[in-house]
Amino acid sequence: MAVIFAARRNGLDEAGYAAAARAMDALAAAQPGYRGVESARGADGFGITVSYWADDAAAIAWRDHPDHAATREAGRARWYDAYSVTVAQVERGYRWSR
Repeated sequence: MAVIFAARRNGLDEAGYAAAARAMDALAAAQPGYRGVESARGADGFGITVSYWADDAAAIAWRDHPDHAATREAGRARWYDAYSVTVAQVERGYRWSR
């Protein structure tokens, strides 16, 4: 499963956001079913983070984790102007690098 989080940051409380992001990265990585994460953010504050999970149950457990829920509420109050979440089943993936 892929959980696609697209968000526009407001640019406020950069240090608080960075600390929360590090904590959530570490917490997610410790959850059963976690498969990885990829993220990109533009200079305009728009970013996309995709986290990968073994199955829908693992993705839902992450969504419902109490620390994640508390950080999500902090994000709404402090760091984001808007966001969307899309959950998709991954059929296949490819990588290439030089």
